[in-house]
Amino acid sequence: MSSFLFNFIGFILLGSVAIVLLLGIYTLFKGGDTSKKYSNKLMQLRVLLQFFAVIVLVLMAYFFKN
Repeated sequence: MSSFLFNFIGFILLGSVAIVLLLGIYTLFKGGDTSKKYSNKLMQLRVLLQFFAVIVLVLMAYFFKN
């Protein structure tokens, strides 16, 4: 059961980072006012989500290491 939980949470975290990354790249290449307003904020959100994902996965690997 812990393997399923670990995989499920890992895929959810990976998916959220990927979605924010794709949105950030889209707004970056779209240009104009949208790019100026949202591109940097989306990339900052991506870095924050990556940090959160790494922390959660390391903690889960530590506590569910059996």
